[in-house]
Amino acid sequence: MQLISQSFQDGQAIPGEFAFAVPDRAAHVALSSNRNPHLAWRDVPPGTQSFVILCHDPDVPSKGDDVNQEDREVPATLPRVDFFHWLLLDVPPTVTEIAVGAHSNGVTPRGKSGPAAPDEG
Repeated sequence: MQLISQSFQDGQAIPGEFAFAVPDRAAHVALSSNRNPHLAWRDVPPGTQSFVILCHDPDVPSKGDDVNQEDREVPATLPRVDFFHWLLLDVPPTVTEIAVGAHSNGVTPRGKSGPAAPDEG
């Protein structure tokens, strides 16, 4: 199976429109578009019943006291923890692509409710 994206290149930084926040000259950080990237896959194994798509960040500071704070810096020695940004569960095997912004397009305080899987209404 092969996973591809038109939203970013392998080994390169993910563009800011797909992040929660981006650097800002005046405020140091600003909310971003927070859009899900384009994802597509092919060569699906026979018998696939559904897909799970998970955005896992293994490098989140374990303590947020210094994150996005004026004149503060997150220490490099601070332990990092796993953070799961989003999850799509039970995506039908007939779906082979998710469009940019189809499941996340903006910042919602305290998170978003789970959308229906693509092509499920």
